[in-house]
Formats: sequence, structure tokens, C-alpha cells
Amino acid sequence: MKSSITVVKDFTLSKTDDTLFSSFIEHLGRAVYTGIYEPGHPTADEQGFRRDVIDMVKDLRVGLVRYPGGNFLSGYNWKDGIGPRENRPVRLDRAWHTIEPNEVGIDEFADWAKKAGTSVMGAVNMGTGTPQDAGDMVEYCNFPGGTYWSDLRKANGHAEPHAIKTWCIGNEMDGPWQICHLDADDYGKKAREAAKIMKWTDDSIKLVVCGSASSGMPTYPEWDRVVLEHTYDLADYISIHRYFENYGNDDDFLASFYDMDEFIKTSIATCDYVKALKRSKKTMYLSFDEWNIWYQQKKEEHPWVKAPRILEDHYSLLDALAFGGMAITLLNHADRVKVACLAQLVNVIAPIFTEPGKGSYRQSIYWPFRDISVYGRGTVLTPVVTSDKKVTEKYGEVPAVIYATVLSEDEKTLTVFALNTSKTEKANVNLNLMNFGSTKMIFRTEMTGSDLSARNSLETPDAVCNKDAPLVSGENGNFNITLNEVSWNVMRFSIE
Repeated sequence: MKSSITVVKDFTLSKTDDTLFSSFIEHLGRAVYTGIYEPGHPTADEQGFRRDVIDMVKDLRVGLVRYPGGNFLSGYNWKDGIGPRENRPVRLDRAWHTIEPNEVGIDEFADWAKKAGTSVMGAVNMGTGTPQDAGDMVEYCNFPGGTYWSDLRKANGHAEPHAIKTWCIGNEMDGPWQICHLDADDYGKKAREAAKIMKWTDDSIKLVVCGSASSGMPTYPEWDRVVLEHTYDLADYISIHRYFENYGNDDDFLASFYDMDEFIKTSIATCDYVKALKRSKKTMYLSFDEWNIWYQQKKEEHPWVKAPRILEDHYSLLDALAFGGMAITLLNHADRVKVACLAQLVNVIAPIFTEPGKGSYRQSIYWPFRDISVYGRGTVLTPVVTSDKKVTEKYGEVPAVIYATVLSEDEKTLTVFALNTSKTEKANVNLNLMNFGSTKMIFRTEMTGSDLSARNSLETPDAVCNKDAPLVSGENGNFNITLNEVSWNVMRFSIE
């Protein structure tokens, strides 16, 4: 199978925002309790946060972590999570049918984020919550002092503001499963009023309004249009969410990038329609603040308990490869997708997995996410690509090999990400870097293997991971590279 890619320095798409490499923690399952927070654990710090998890999050260089939800958000009163722990109420979490002890709230989470080298992407309740509640939360978190809520934050042990600069106005309000679900018109009006109070409280913040929970929603993209018509002047981003899973056809699953690409393009078109309708000079950006592989086919029943084991998908090599295709797609839309949150971060459909009282390990999807986060920062270029096609049942003809190319900020290194989705053929790739002058391959890893069902565990933490691959010498800027069947590849080139 043949593929060719020509990269030209002047064919720029966009610089990547650090927020493109973000994630998500919800009060759901074991994401918080026995995930990031486990007092008494051998690695727990003075606040009860697991240091082993903090170290892995640091390694991922996560830009933002969205918090506290998720579906949990639409029934959550943020005031339950502040003040002395012994005075905090224990609540029913009706979104996930669990018990919420409120041992961790916004103050503790802000502390954790600093320790993990990331920032908080706040979220306010647009289900049972009010625009006033949203404004109060921004005041508590961001106002320096001298008011009721800011002084309460100080009394609770945080003299300095948390300075949360990006906020989601609700979560998936288009979904009938959402607590106090609204139609697009009602949500748009409520979000507009919340946005006004929030920005009047802190005019430096950026706001994300709810777009569609999935491209499969019957209201998509009409929901997004209506919401934007109400909020275009106040919002900075509109959110989109999309999860993928394997329904038994590996070729369709490996081509999930095609579905994600079409979803992004349609969402951009919807934003630009409203821009034209309003005669606006402002460009609306996308916050893809939930994306991942999630096996929603699995049915899970559990009683009303604290931190049950729910949504704990254990990811395979095949999952990691499909995930890599999505990661490439996000990079290739860096001009409009400015925030993207891998959902979620620990235990719940996550790259990091822990066991209570025991160790932790990196799931297979950890590695492609780390690759784009570490090596995908800089300027995304738009290469000229030709590739043999393969035919899928769900999407028809799609490229068998896809790429993303990123020039480092100092313009001394070019990174090429490549996914070969063919299960039967290696890809013979001609990579043309003549435009860059003298280049040399200095780094190359791949993730591949004959057992696509292989998974990592506490006992076998490195069953699926990146491995060094042979470096290839080029001639006059041309490199002939062979990509193994079903492989995720990262290649870096020095530029002299």
C-alpha cells in the first residue's frame, strides 16, 4: 500500500492552544474518590491526593481539567463542597445514582490542579442551578476580596483567587437524560443571562455554551444554531461532545476519525452561519470538551453507594489506534477547535487507572494522548497527502493512512503523526521535506502489535505502549518510510 506526504513550511493551518490538550474530572464513579483523592493511600499527600496520579497527569502536560461535571453538574450545588468537611452535606447524585459525600469541592480541586501542573476549566449548573448561582461561583473563585463570596473563600483557607479563566455554562442541556433538560430556546436564554452575570463579575473569563451532546442527536445542528443566536455576542466557544465505540466492525471503528471530522466541519458551518446572520466580525470557536472511546453498550447496575466502579472501560491496542485517529483529527482542526477535553482522566473511561490502596498504571490510550500533548504543540501545517483508500461499511471510502504535521515553536523540529488503519498491509510512505532544507530523522516511535485485544494492567503495565522504531535516513529531504499494519507512529525531524 502506498502513501505520500509533502510538507511545506508556509502551508500553515494554526498554532495549537495549550487548551487543545485538556481533560476532564467529574464526580462520577471513582474519578475523584480513590482516583485523584484517597486519604490513607501509601502515596497520598497531606490533602489526601494520590501522588502517583499527580505524577502521571504532569507527564501528560494537561492544559485544562474540566470540573465538576458532566451530567453530575446539572444537579450539583457548588456550595455543598466548600467550608469545613465535617459540615458538608452528603447528597444523592441523581445523575449517576450514587452517593456524593462532598469531601472534595472547588477549593480542593483547585489545589489539586496546581499540584498536577494544570488549570481548572470551571462549570456552572444550568439544570437545577440559576444564573445567580453561576455568578456567585465566579465571584467565590475569582474575585480578590471584600465581598461576601470572595471573603468566604478567604475564610475557607484560600487568600488568593483561584483565577479560573474558562467556564462551561452547563452540560449537555440538549439531552433528555439531563437533570432539568431544556430546549434550545430556553437554554439559550438562560445561558445568555448567566453569561452576562458571569462576565460582569469577571470580564477576563471565557465562556463555553452547550452545543450538541452528539452528532447523532435528532436536534443537531439546529440546537447549536438556536443557542448561538441567543449567545453569540457573549460566548467564546460552543461545546461539542462525541464518543466512539467498536460495534464489531474493526475497520469502521478504526475509521472513527472520519465521523469526528464530519462532525467538526458541520459544527463550524453552523457557527459561521450564525456569524453571517448576525453580521458579526467575531469567529466562534469550538470546545470539544468531551471526546474519547466509551463502550456505552455495557449495562451497569449499582446501588446507592459512594464511588462505585462504573464506566471503567479497559482499553485495548485497537482502542488506542482508533483514539490516535481522533487525536490527528483534532490537530488538523486546530484553527477552530481551541479546547479539547479527553473525557475523562482517571478510572472513568480514562487513560489513568488506579486500584484503591494499591498501584496505578497507564492505559493504552495514555500514549497517543501523551504524544500529541508533548509533541503536538506549535504550528499545525497542512500537508499535501495522497493515500490508498480502503472501503468501510459505515463510511464508505476513507484514507487508509492519515497524518498530522506540527512545526515546533522554535521551528527547529517537525513532528509527523501517522496512523495506518490497514489490518493487512504495511504502508510504504514517501515523505517529502525538501522545502525545509537540511532535515534529519531524530526520533521515531510506534504502537503496534499482532494482538489488537492486548490491554495493560497492574500486572502487565507495559503490554501496550510506544516502542522505539528504526530511524530512516533521507536523501535531499525525501524519506521512504514503512509503517507497520495497524500502527500509531510518531516521527520527529530536526531542521537545520
